[in-house]
Order: sequence, then C-alpha cells, then structure tokens
Amino acid sequence: MISKKSRSEIRVKKHNRLRNHLSGTTECPRLAVFRSNNHMYAQIIDDTVGKTLVAASTLEAKKELEKTNNVDAAAYVGKLIAERAIEKGIKEVVYDRGGFIYQGKVKALADAAREAGLEF
Repeated sequence: MISKKSRSEIRVKKHNRLRNHLSGTTECPRLAVFRSNNHMYAQIIDDTVGKTLVAASTLEAKKELEKTNNVDAAAYVGKLIAERAIEKGIKEVVYDRGGFIYQGKVKALADAAREAGLEF
C-alpha cells in the first residue's frame, strides 16, 4: 500500500520551499502567517537579525470577535498587524503565506493588511 503524507507535513515542505527565496530585511521585513484550527497568527520578522518586530493574533481579540477561526477574524488580524507595523514605521513587507493555499483566511488577512496601508 502507498502511504500518504499528512497535510501538515506537506504544508511544512511547501513552506520550506517558499523560504528558500523569501527573506525579510531591515528595509522590507517578512510578514509571516500561521493558521491553526482555532486561531490566526501574523508576525513581521527581520530575518537578518532573527527578530520579530510586530505580532498580532486572534488570541488578543477574543472579546471583540465572535469566532476566532473564520474569515472575519483573519481580516481583523490583518488590519491589526498593519496598524502596528505603520506605527513602527514599516510600510513595505514580503508576504510569507507559510505554505498555506492563498485563499480564504490567508487571503483575507493579506487583503485587510493591504487596505490598512501595508504594501506587498
């Protein structure tokens, strides 16, 4: 019988392939997205020093959001991360979708971040 790899193994492999050509610098850091079953997480990372500059997640907004694992919650995180980045003087980033397919929550986060002022 053929053994099938799990979705998480496939996603990690895709993410490693993406990371071969995506890198965040001081001028243009990397916006990394992680999506779990219950929450969305976004970080802006400077890979030259390995430091997280800005972070946001649905964990912070449990009181404001009805659900933390839907498209509206992802859009909220995108808006929040963009606002925090602009406060720190970051306007341009490289989008790292983390091996996830660019649709649904991952796309909603990116669109909300663009609308709030980030460029990528």
